[in-house]
Amino acid sequence: MAEMTGRQPPALLAMIRIIDGFTDRTGTIISWLSVPLVLAVAYEVTARYLFNAPTIWAYDATYMLYGSLFMLGAAYALHKGAHIRTDFFWEKFSIRRKGWIDTISYIVFFFPSLIMLLLISWNEFHYAWEINETSDQTPWRPVLWPFKFVVPLACLLLLIQGVSELIKSIYMARTGVELEHKEKVEI
Repeated sequence: MAEMTGRQPPALLAMIRIIDGFTDRTGTIISWLSVPLVLAVAYEVTARYLFNAPTIWAYDATYMLYGSLFMLGAAYALHKGAHIRTDFFWEKFSIRRKGWIDTISYIVFFFPSLIMLLLISWNEFHYAWEINETSDQTPWRPVLWPFKFVVPLACLLLLIQGVSELIKSIYMARTGVELEHKEKVEI
């Protein structure tokens, strides 16, 4: 957090630091999913084109790894400011207006949508677990509940980071001071 002064309540700063630190750590751990993803794709390409022996598992493994990496990395992207925003208008707004827009957006759209998605995806995961659902995409037919568990887990991680972002936006709206300036980042 680049521009923190001594004016913020210590409990507020501590909560933001704890949540942002948690998101940084989980984002780093989740980024390691790219290693087995690259290895699986490289193995499949090598097996398919050099040895004319495609695998039955690579398709399922790669879409599950990529989907997991994408979903679980969403909280990290939110923390780093790598989400989509209409910069043409956004950059012209005052810090207070940005804070108010973000605060209202988090309260009206972000949290209700994610809570709803969390509940629905938890039911989907639980059902897949109960019936031991398998994929019918390939002859390998892996179980799907671990992959379906990624969605409620991603929602939970986003909700946690959303609390930090909401606190920052409320502070911006009230004081006109950014606790954390997010540069344009591409992850």
